[in-house]
Amino acid sequence: MKASRANVERTLNVREIGVKKKASVYDNVTRQFNKAADLVNLDPDIRKILGMTTNEITVHFPVRMDDGRIEMFTGYRVQHNNALGPFKGGLRFHPSVDIDEVRALATWMTWKSAITNIPFGGAKGGIQLDPFKYSISELERITRRFTFALGNNIGPEYDIPAPDVNTNPQIMAWIMDTYLSTMPPNERQRCTHVVTGKPIESGGSVGRDKATGQGVVFTIEEWAKDHGFSLDGATYLVQGFGNVGSWAARILKQKGSKLVAVEDVSGAILNLKSIDPDELINYAKNNGGLISGYPNAEPIEHDILLQTQADIFIPAAMENQITADTAAWISVKLVAEGANGPTDPDGDMNLRERGIDVIPDILCNSGGVIVSYFEWLQNKRSEFWELEEIDCKLHKKIVSAYTKVRDTAKEFSTDWRTAAYIVALSCLERVYKERGIFP
Repeated sequence: MKASRANVERTLNVREIGVKKKASVYDNVTRQFNKAADLVNLDPDIRKILGMTTNEITVHFPVRMDDGRIEMFTGYRVQHNNALGPFKGGLRFHPSVDIDEVRALATWMTWKSAITNIPFGGAKGGIQLDPFKYSISELERITRRFTFALGNNIGPEYDIPAPDVNTNPQIMAWIMDTYLSTMPPNERQRCTHVVTGKPIESGGSVGRDKATGQGVVFTIEEWAKDHGFSLDGATYLVQGFGNVGSWAARILKQKGSKLVAVEDVSGAILNLKSIDPDELINYAKNNGGLISGYPNAEPIEHDILLQTQADIFIPAAMENQITADTAAWISVKLVAEGANGPTDPDGDMNLRERGIDVIPDILCNSGGVIVSYFEWLQNKRSEFWELEEIDCKLHKKIVSAYTKVRDTAKEFSTDWRTAAYIVALSCLERVYKERGIFP
C-alpha cells in the first residue's frame, strides 16, 4: 500500500516548548503516585507492585536507507501493568523518546484504563528519531523492522500498540501487516486486533481519529455543567494543533466556542476575534501540516500565547509544558489536558493556588484508549459499529470516569489529579486483593 507524504504527516508535529533541559517525566509520575498512595493508604505490598514496571524492552535494529547505507535505530516498549487486561498503549516517533519518557507514559496508560473501567493494562513505546527527516519508504522499513524486532512482545491478547505522537493509521497498518506475516496463515485473520487506530479499510473504527479530542470536549462539557458555565461564546487556546488539538478545536467550534490563539511546531498565532479551526486545518494541509503564515491571524511568541487571557486552555503538545515558571503566565478558568503530562507538579501547585481548575490528562485525554478498546472489540467480534454508537458509548464511559474523579476529589478534599490517581489505585488494589499474588 503506497502512502503520500501528506497522509503520514497528518499526525501531531509538536516540539518541546520552553524546556531547555528535559525534566524527568517519570519522576513526576512517581511524585503523583506517592501523593495519592499516601492519601488513600494504599496497601504497601500493592504499592511495591504498582510502583514498578513489569517489562522494559529496548531493541536496536538496522534499516537500509534509500541511498543504500545502513542506519541503526533504538526502539522501546515498556509494559507497566496488565492486572486488568492486555498491555495497551501508543507508539511515538520523536527525537525525545527515551526509556524515562516511555516508562512514564506506560504508567499513565495503566491509570487511564483503570479510571475508565476498560479491561486493559498500560504500555507505551516508540523509536528515537525525527520522522520528518525520512522518506515514506524509509519510514515504512523502519516501522516494519521495529515490529519484527519486538516479535512476541506484542500481540492481540498480550500487548496492543496504537498511534501516538508522529504516528498514524498508515503506520499502524504497516505494523499489523508485518505482525500478521509472522503468523501461521490459518491464524492471521484472528490477529488483526494486534494494533488499534488502523485505517477504516484495514479494520479500524470510525470515530478513532477524533476520539481523544472528542473525549477532551466531553469532559469540558461536564466541567461547564458543574460550574454553570456556557461554552457558547467561551474563548480557548490550543497548544499543539495535531490530531488531538485540531479535533478538540473543531468540536468546540460546534459548541459556539471561539479559538483565539493556537501554537504548533512552526510557531503561535493570535486573533482575538476568532480563528476558524476548520479553515486553519485546511490551510495547514496545504502548508506541510503547519499553521505558520496563516493569513487570518498574527504571529506571536510562545510566551504571549500562554499569557493570552481566555476561558479554557488545552495543552495538546508534549510533556512538561506547564511548569512553575510558565504556569504563572496562564490566565484561564480551566486547563483541559489533551496531552500526556503537560503539567509538572510545580506547575500544578501554581495553578491550584491561583484557583485554575485542571482536568488531568489521565481522565481528560482517555477518549483515545476508550475508542481503541471499542476497535479491539469490533475486530475480535468481526463487527463494525456506526459513529453514533461509538460516540454514545464513549460519552457514557468518559462521563462515568469524570463523575468518579469529581466525587473522589470531594471525598478526599484533594485536587483532581490526585483524585484520578486514587480512583485508579483503588481499582487496582481491589483486583490484586481478589486475585492474590502467585505463588
